[in-house]
Amino acid sequence: MAEIIQRDGSWAFDGSTVRITPGLHRSVPLFRQTYGEVTVPLEAISGIVYEPERKRGRLRLRLREGADPLLQATGGRLPDAANPYRLAVDIDRSGVAEYVAEEIRHSLLLEQIPQEPTKTYLLSGPPVPVSVRSSDGTVSFDGAEVRIDWSDTSERIKRATGPRIIAVGDLVQVEWLPNSGYEDGFLRFVTRETVFSKLPPEKDPYALDLWGSARRDLLTALVAAAVTARLPHPSTRTADFVDRPRLATAVPPAADHDILLRRLRDLGELHREGVLTDEEFAAAKAAVLRGF
Repeated sequence: MAEIIQRDGSWAFDGSTVRITPGLHRSVPLFRQTYGEVTVPLEAISGIVYEPERKRGRLRLRLREGADPLLQATGGRLPDAANPYRLAVDIDRSGVAEYVAEEIRHSLLLEQIPQEPTKTYLLSGPPVPVSVRSSDGTVSFDGAEVRIDWSDTSERIKRATGPRIIAVGDLVQVEWLPNSGYEDGFLRFVTRETVFSKLPPEKDPYALDLWGSARRDLLTALVAAAVTARLPHPSTRTADFVDRPRLATAVPPAADHDILLRRLRDLGELHREGVLTDEEFAAAKAAVLRGF
């Protein structure tokens, strides 16, 4: 067993898996503490490096492309400090860090782990159900459906369309960009019908606009990863998803019909007041109709 324990967290390698546990110190980012312990199988690893610095070094685990739904969902945009595959190492423990890195490298060589992208996810991603409250609303995922409940500060177009519920089977992919503190981020759920939508995140009823606390909004990556883990692996996706037959829409019951009419009236009012452009009104109207 090769193990290193630091204030930032601990890594333990038993020859077949690397168990990564985040530290509990207040300096450890909220995202890593919330994401929790991660078990990485050896076959998901492409390499490991120790990057020494004058006062503190870093252990950095590199995973094979396509092995982890978290890295797939975040597309390399996860802030470095929030990366669960990075460990800050005190300079007096650099020898231990080098030993752990060497043990993992030796096992990769011994087991002849390939460097090529994987054809399936080798990590499971965040457990479900998962729910995150962001600046634009609360997004929840139970393994089968995504639900978005808008906040009072969301754009009127979103509040007028009501809660958004999206079945996993209707999704094509998830797009995620973090809120940097200087520029807004977003979490967008792309369906076959909205794949060509040009609405900005603040007006898109299928997207959360991330403009508040960067520390809290970063947690939306948990939902992005959990959903991504349940979508077809990138190696199996085809480009003809827009040509797949669409399911017939059931006729809504009377109560839902009243809600539908009210939301359409609200959208019409926003359009007449000039809040929504013709294109935005058409897209929002289509989103409401699809929701029913």
